[in-house]
Amino acid sequence: MLPHPTHDRLIALGLVGMAKAFEEQRQQPAVAALTFEERLGLLVDREAVERQSKRLVTRLKFASLRQNATVEDLNTKAARGLDKALFVKLATGDWIGRRQDLLITGKTGTGKSWLACALGNKACRDDRSVLYYRVPRLLDALALARGDGRYARLLKSLARVELLILDDWGLAPLTSQQGRDLLEIVDDRHGLGSTIVTSQLPVDHWHEVIVDPTIADAVLDRLVHTAHRIALDGETLRKPPEKSAKRGKLDTDNAE
Repeated sequence: MLPHPTHDRLIALGLVGMAKAFEEQRQQPAVAALTFEERLGLLVDREAVERQSKRLVTRLKFASLRQNATVEDLNTKAARGLDKALFVKLATGDWIGRRQDLLITGKTGTGKSWLACALGNKACRDDRSVLYYRVPRLLDALALARGDGRYARLLKSLARVELLILDDWGLAPLTSQQGRDLLEIVDDRHGLGSTIVTSQLPVDHWHEVIVDPTIADAVLDRLVHTAHRIALDGETLRKPPEKSAKRGKLDTDNAE
């Protein structure tokens, strides 16, 4: 079928979704029974879906989430002390609209990062800007940015996103400079954006991670006192690699 001038014009105007729907309508004789308004409505709906899909791809790419997790895939049977009612409420995203924060704590392997990424994925689907960082790498990135003149620009990008995920907080004590960097981040975002922080440390021990007690007070005052909290417990959800019987036999043969 030769390209239709209208199809080419839609492509030239950047209306890719409408162009696809237009071609589909040309190949379906039954569509002729629809009114003009109905056919136009189908074209507009397709364009809206196409643009929404492109925005989601862009947002997910920018977010750089560590795990491909979604709230729909949550294993509610896993015994880890998760307040399921709270998680369902958080999945609506209303707390992000209110610029509130979320703290997720628990032992390694209990699903902290997974939950954070699932909420981040949902926020992206809700057309919100999201950015994920492991805290150690973020602090390294800030140190490098300070040296090459990108420090202010990086802080600005961290302040601008609607949801910032700070994963693996408190793995090691922070230097005075790192504490000041963290204070800059939470101060810029306080009341203007939402932040998820995950940590193996209970919140009561977070003060000990920041060497300077004055900075520690300032950081925790902005981040902890009014935040939602999820405290996970139980055994690790990470399954150890399975050893196949066939491989074990091969190893035995080699040993012999």
